[in-house]
This record gives sequence, C-alpha cells and structure tokens, in this order.
Amino acid sequence: MSAEWEPHEGTWLAWPHNESHWPGKFEVIPGVFAQIARELSKAGEKVFICVQDAKMESHARELIGKNVDNIYFYHIPTDASWARDHGPIFVKDEHEKRIITDWVFNMWGGKYPPWENDDVVPQKIGEIFKIPVIQPGIVLEGGSINVNGKGSLLTTEQCLLNKNRNPNLNRNQIEKYLGDFLGATNVLWLKEGIIGDDTDGHVDDIAAFSDPQTIVCAVEENSGDENYEILQRNYEDLQKMRDQDGKPFYIVKMPMPDPLVHDGQRLPASYINFYIANKAVLLPTFRANQDAEAVSILAKLFPRRKIVEIDCWDLIWGLGSIHCSTQQQPA
Repeated sequence: MSAEWEPHEGTWLAWPHNESHWPGKFEVIPGVFAQIARELSKAGEKVFICVQDAKMESHARELIGKNVDNIYFYHIPTDASWARDHGPIFVKDEHEKRIITDWVFNMWGGKYPPWENDDVVPQKIGEIFKIPVIQPGIVLEGGSINVNGKGSLLTTEQCLLNKNRNPNLNRNQIEKYLGDFLGATNVLWLKEGIIGDDTDGHVDDIAAFSDPQTIVCAVEENSGDENYEILQRNYEDLQKMRDQDGKPFYIVKMPMPDPLVHDGQRLPASYINFYIANKAVLLPTFRANQDAEAVSILAKLFPRRKIVEIDCWDLIWGLGSIHCSTQQQPA
C-alpha cells in the first residue's frame, strides 16, 4: 500500500445525503464537501464523487461551481459519506499495477444500518476503472490504518481487535491479513482512540505518518481532560516503537483542539484527521485556540505543500472530518 503523500491520480468523495448523520445541521454539510472538492482540484487532484442519482449530481455541481476542473461524478449509491472507510483501498503489485482491496464493511460493528450500498462501492469502482478487485474477506476500514509506504502500518487494538469486527481472529491472524493484502511487515499497535469516536478507536484521529520516519501524534496537555491519559500513553508507546528496519521514529506532538461538545455529546475533533493531497494538506479546524498551532506544525512537516484549513465545526457533528471523507486513488 502506498503512503498517502505519494502521487495520486485522484481522491474519492461520497456526496452527503443521509440527514440523520448530522441531525439539525445537515443543510450546511454539502457546502463543506463542495469546499473540499474545490480545494482538492486546486491541489492537483482529480476528484471522483459518488452520488445517488442525476438530481444529486446536479445539486453537487451547482454547489461546487462551474469554474472547477477535474471533477467527475459516478452514480454509485452510498449509505454514508465516509469514503475513507467504505471506499477502495489501493495497493500495487510487483509490476506497479494497481489493485483494489475490497474489505468487508459493516458500518463500524453494525452501528448504523443499512450499509449494503457502502459495502459494494469498491467493486463498482473497480468495474468502472477496469482495476482488478480482490476481497480479503475480513472487516477493515480505511480509517483504522495508516502506512508509511515502506512496510510499517499504524493501527489500534481497540478497533482491529474489537469483537464487533472479526471476533474469530486474533492479533497474529489479523497481522497476517495486513501483510498478505497491504504489504505490512511491521504492524504498530496503539491501545485506543479518542473519546467520542464512534468507530472504536480509528487511528486517523490519533497518529499519522507524515513521511516514512515521522509520526504526528495527538497529545492532550490538560491533565483534567478525559483524553489526557489515552493520548499520553499513545505518545509514550510510539516513542518505544521501531520502523520496518529497526530504527526509532521521529515523533511530533500535535495539540488537541479545545473540547467540542454538541447536544451534550463530546465530538471526536482532532487535527490528525488531515488529508495529504498532491500539492496541499487539507487540515480540519474547529474555531479553537489551537488551530493556528496545528497549521504551523503541518507547514513545517510539509514545506512543499500548501496547508489549507477547512472549517469542520459543523462537519464533526457527523463524528468525522477531512480524512474520514476522502480516499486516495494512487497514480
């Protein structure tokens, strides 16, 4: 599996339509996706968008605007708009030919039925692009893994070892699947994810590679916050971990935004949920005191890419933000 910073042909989005995922806020969500699409286009990407039908395509085109290049629509029905989790996970064979791995998707342990449309999205994309599709046969979401393109893969015990995913598989068996189908030779297990994350600890809210040797890690400095101990332990564990060649990683701390609560619910707001496009990094911001610091940290890590802030104050009410909404298709 290629690292996210390696060249993309394009990025997949699934146009939002399920109002129950953003109760009381849905009317502003399509506008956020339109902004993401525009910024990806500016960042040298083709943007592939799944829509339910021609009516939705027309509405999406209107919101995105007429003067935007490289936007392509496909009538592929979805249940949710989190392309990271149900979309195709691309790998390359020894001849650099692309293959789609189509893992079982069960909506994070069966939480929000239905998910039948989401589960077959990779197959439909494979048919359209004439890319071979292989099915490992176990549950896995794209947000639960992060790779450095050299064999190291980050994940969490809370998610991949959860009984609502693959109850008949142990850690060693899951590692074998990650090795056989994604080329992972070095699986790095963190314990758990942040409070409010309904995906059972997806790693793309807590840690991400920014290059083969560097990991950006969410850290909560307020000892009274419920994420404090979780994230401190992850940071300490990462410092002890080694790469596929036995070398230590360079660990960069990323602050957490001030707690975001809506209708009494703690939301999984995290700056780690950024997305690396060809010429830019799309960073979720939350109208928080830490937004500027997050921009500064990423600017140092990605000096050749523009850091683009996407206001996710409303989007995060659906319990996901930028990385959750995107899935890269490598060149």
